[in-house]
Amino acid sequence: QLQLVESGGGLVQPGGSLTLSCTASGFTLSYYAIDWFRRPPGKGHYKIGCISRDGKETDSADSVKDRFTISRDNAENMIYLQMNNLKPEDTAVYYCAARTISATRCVGVFSNDYWGQGTQVTVSS
Repeated sequence: QLQLVESGGGLVQPGGSLTLSCTASGFTLSYYAIDWFRRPPGKGHYKIGCISRDGKETDSADSVKDRFTISRDNAENMIYLQMNNLKPEDTAVYYCAARTISATRCVGVFSNDYWGQGTQVTVSS
């Protein structure tokens, strides 16, 4: 079965850090760009960042820029979302999504081939 799996979510205090991981079952991530999305409580999901399939291009939404970093280890078939200086408004379910369309690019709107099930991040004191 082809699927993405996120892990690493949890409860963290404001100002704290978390690292989310995304891995694939049944396929190799090195062929895919990975987009990260989040869905705050009661709202729709939106894209917060991206890393191209070779890791040469990344992009982040203004709301997380300078606080969140996306990286990948294709040898380990892993993608990481490092989140620092977390704020209560970062509370959301976080999803990774893979795509082969324009896999060397981050800027733009693209259709994703696979989605993970999401991992909850709660920022609260």
